[in-house]
Amino acid sequence: MKNARESGSEAFRPQWGPGAKPLAAGGAPQPAHRRPWALAAAALAALTLLSLLIGGAGFGLPESAILWQIRVPRTALALLVGGGLGLSGAVLQGALRNPLADPGLLGIGGCAALGAVGVYYWGLALAFGPALTLGGLAGAAIGAALLLGLLARTLTGPALILGGVALSALAGALLALALSAAPNPFALYEITFWLMGSLEDRTLAHLWLALPPTLLGIALLLRLGRSLDALSLGEATAATLGVPVARTLRLAALGTALAVGAGAAVAGGIGFVGLVTPHLLRPWLGARPSALLLPSLLGGAALLLAADLAARAAALWLPLAAEPRLGVLTALLGAPMLIVIARRAGP
Repeated sequence: MKNARESGSEAFRPQWGPGAKPLAAGGAPQPAHRRPWALAAAALAALTLLSLLIGGAGFGLPESAILWQIRVPRTALALLVGGGLGLSGAVLQGALRNPLADPGLLGIGGCAALGAVGVYYWGLALAFGPALTLGGLAGAAIGAALLLGLLARTLTGPALILGGVALSALAGALLALALSAAPNPFALYEITFWLMGSLEDRTLAHLWLALPPTLLGIALLLRLGRSLDALSLGEATAATLGVPVARTLRLAALGTALAVGAGAAVAGGIGFVGLVTPHLLRPWLGARPSALLLPSLLGGAALLLAADLAARAAALWLPLAAEPRLGVLTALLGAPMLIVIARRAGP
């Protein structure tokens, strides 16, 4: 225990994942692969530029009004929502010591969807444009308050998982009830279409609504690196090292609720980004949670921006009646990636 206390975050030895680093003869971790920061930054910059050049009007730099009112908000939201999802996935996988942990595990995204559907159901979205995003934010806030309030005295990793599963099931049941009681087929179509996830037709108003809670959530999550390294050794060991376990889990849940809830409120249901992004980075950076936080933020942003570019390119150059939903594309891209990761992690 003394050695673990003295070495701090370097005491972490991964228990799972393809990026597990073996210990050298002297007990120190072997150096990880060189961090590909330059490559990641170049890829993200290239995707951002492409996102500003591809749109419904074709490929190229559009007029100033189209650029600032349509393409810039959509690009910024893809970076913001994707970054929040990727970072949340890395934090939850580290905090819960579960490689299958996903931002959707806490049920906050489902609560955000339920709040947005309520706005659709009562017709407020037609009367006031930002009402849809505000309803999603309200649903996410209520879900986070319920989750943290019910687990205030017994906040542990397993309790957080069970509470999130219960909240997700409750939100899913209420969402199904709302869909079955839709006032007309057109409302049902609009609700279902929105739930598939998309950044189409998002404006600066959506960006300003989602920006403050997402940035606050990201700031909270980025501060948890050293505590997550200790939690990877187990909650009991982390407590003996002086890490406030309950407070760390509470901040992880709160930061995830802010980042993921705001993203779901503005973009609908988008899966797999938070689950896949940390797995893609571990072979390069190792499995130490603190080393994955900032790269997962950038990787999630790049992954969602690439999926959004694929949606726009498909609508532009393929004979489709409508732009493919972003949540469908992330599932189509993420599921094969997860299968490859599972095969590599096998014996």
